[in-house]
Amino acid sequence: MLAAELRSFGARSVRETRAAVTFEGPLDVAYRACLWSRLASRVLLTLAEFPAATADELYAGMRALPWEDHVPVDGTLAIDVVGTTSGLTHTRFSAQKTKDALVDRMREQHDRRPSVDLQAPDVRVNVRLHRERATVSIDLSGAPLHERGYRTQGEQAGAPLKENLAAAVLVRAGWPEVAAAGGTLLDPMCGSATLLIEGAMMASDRAPGLLRSRWGFTAWLGHTPAIWDGLLLEADERAESGRETVPPIIGFDADRAAVTLALGCVKRAGFGGAVRIEQGDLAALERPAEAGASGLVVTNPPYGVRLGESASLAGLYAQLGERLIVAFGGWQAAVLTADESLAKAVGLRSSAAYTLYNGAIEAKLYRFDVSRDRVRAEVRKAPEARSAGAQMLENRLRKNLRHIGKWARREGVTCYRVYDADLPEYAVAVDLYQGARADAGRRFAHVAEYAPPATVDPGVAQARLAEAIEVVAEVLEVRREDVALKVRARQRGSAQYEKQADRNELVEVAEGGLHFLVNLHDHLDTGLFLDHRPVRSMIREMADGVRFCNLFAYTGAASVYAAAGGATAVHTVDLSANYLDWAARNLALNGFEAGTGGIRLFRTDAMRWLSEERRRVEGGFADQYGLVFCDPPTFSTSRGMTAPSFDVQRDHVALVDDAAALLAPGGVLVFSTNLRTFKMDFDALAPLHIEDITSATIPPDFARTPRIHHCFLVRRG
Repeated sequence: MLAAELRSFGARSVRETRAAVTFEGPLDVAYRACLWSRLASRVLLTLAEFPAATADELYAGMRALPWEDHVPVDGTLAIDVVGTTSGLTHTRFSAQKTKDALVDRMREQHDRRPSVDLQAPDVRVNVRLHRERATVSIDLSGAPLHERGYRTQGEQAGAPLKENLAAAVLVRAGWPEVAAAGGTLLDPMCGSATLLIEGAMMASDRAPGLLRSRWGFTAWLGHTPAIWDGLLLEADERAESGRETVPPIIGFDADRAAVTLALGCVKRAGFGGAVRIEQGDLAALERPAEAGASGLVVTNPPYGVRLGESASLAGLYAQLGERLIVAFGGWQAAVLTADESLAKAVGLRSSAAYTLYNGAIEAKLYRFDVSRDRVRAEVRKAPEARSAGAQMLENRLRKNLRHIGKWARREGVTCYRVYDADLPEYAVAVDLYQGARADAGRRFAHVAEYAPPATVDPGVAQARLAEAIEVVAEVLEVRREDVALKVRARQRGSAQYEKQADRNELVEVAEGGLHFLVNLHDHLDTGLFLDHRPVRSMIREMADGVRFCNLFAYTGAASVYAAAGGATAVHTVDLSANYLDWAARNLALNGFEAGTGGIRLFRTDAMRWLSEERRRVEGGFADQYGLVFCDPPTFSTSRGMTAPSFDVQRDHVALVDDAAALLAPGGVLVFSTNLRTFKMDFDALAPLHIEDITSATIPPDFARTPRIHHCFLVRRG
């Protein structure tokens, strides 16, 4: 969401990283991010990155920077340090060394130095220590951006939401679209009105930073007041114009003290006449007279974080669901809670669920379409109407979903296997895919049937498959049209690539903070091998600062991970134009453009390219690679290949030998294959150091099928 927001400000080279988004652009883009970002916490202007394994390296790198161009000599400063390196394990010590280097440089230049002010400095310097390096930035925001300026110190109701989290809740809940259509916003348990005020800001086109009087760039020597003043003028004009378009925004709370607090915040935010807040019990909630036929009910009710609290709150959530059904038919609703059982107590079937963190608490925002035909009790089919086998399948699926789902939520995994022929009568593999960004809120099931043996009556097999599809759709809460069925028979040659459907529907999903396109219906494989999730993560960790090559690249998922991990070059090789185009789109989804910054795509037979690249490397005409990933097909007879066919068992010795020849000293080849009977020929490859890491690369959702793939690390002697 933040990446999309920054692009709307004119940011370039937007790249999602862990807990941050990096971007490029002129100074006005950074100013606009400070003033207009509803989602960011801080805006940091990166000055430099340098080695900082030790205190001496940190001091030298900091002292080499031109601080006289950034910090007023008679001004004040503060140093924020996050992270550690091998020789810098205490952030207070690192901050002291940083400060010493900075003031020594300033004293050398001016015979004077700035002083330290930890509370309200003129310039705040941010230092991030990671992987033996320091990234040094100027904090342009100063105070965190969630401090909008309409609260007094310590003014907050119980279980507060930070303002940028409230904005994220509203975006995920679809409020911008509802507001644009003139719909109403209502919070029946509004507390200090954070959701309502943020909603009013969105609806009125009010910049969230417009009320702030202090910024981190005001005294920074690189500040350009004329640019900032122009942005402020524009924001004032937009706010004035937008105030006339605010739809009804209404809040209730049973606590009179919370209502008083909320009214004060609303008034200081400038929405005293636009946001109505009253004391009211949830049990008496009705649709207000001024509310239209459509709108959004959004709320952050209490949720139990201590043992036993959830049970006592279930009645509150059930009451909320009852009032939604009775009074808000045709509306949308969104509820933020950290307890899935409480979300189910609402009694409506959620249309989407998004993971968000309220401080350290992992919560989910559940969206509901409020109409009687969405009530959970009416959607579920009565168990007695099913066969005993189907009921067994339902029970197993629910058990697996509870177990694997808990792991997936903890790890942030949104696409995973939930069932793999656990019951012999229902020999299918079931994968759950949850959409992201443009496809957020959609859930898909990918069901791959293992072809039944000849001894099973075809009619019985067909009936069981139909039962499986019905059960999967219900348990995973997937629309029937979003269940993709494949028959996974043994296939050879070009048959493995033939289409099974022709919907041409690509769905965006997320994995490891990155985004990918999958095609769930048309081909046997979807475009993202879920069992390779740990391998891709390992590639990202190993790719930092090295040249990377992806052989038999398929849709380029490993290339995306390598680029995100900081590879200096990413070369992607595949014979298929369709897959390379898919790879380019996957790269672009994550802010990487093929043909720029060392990112190149090669459409050719990987075996031919590998042989030619080896000759170039050994002849000194091409650079070596620090990391190579090779995941060849089990068997292939594709047109355009040099040889008549490729067989991974037969041909892997030459393949591994050629790929290892591309490695720089200390480089690593990651070799993987999904041939379950594969045997690595260690003797023929004796000059190489080969380590079998298969067991470490099988994720928990594939624990039932540990032979789903083999994986090896290969190094040159």
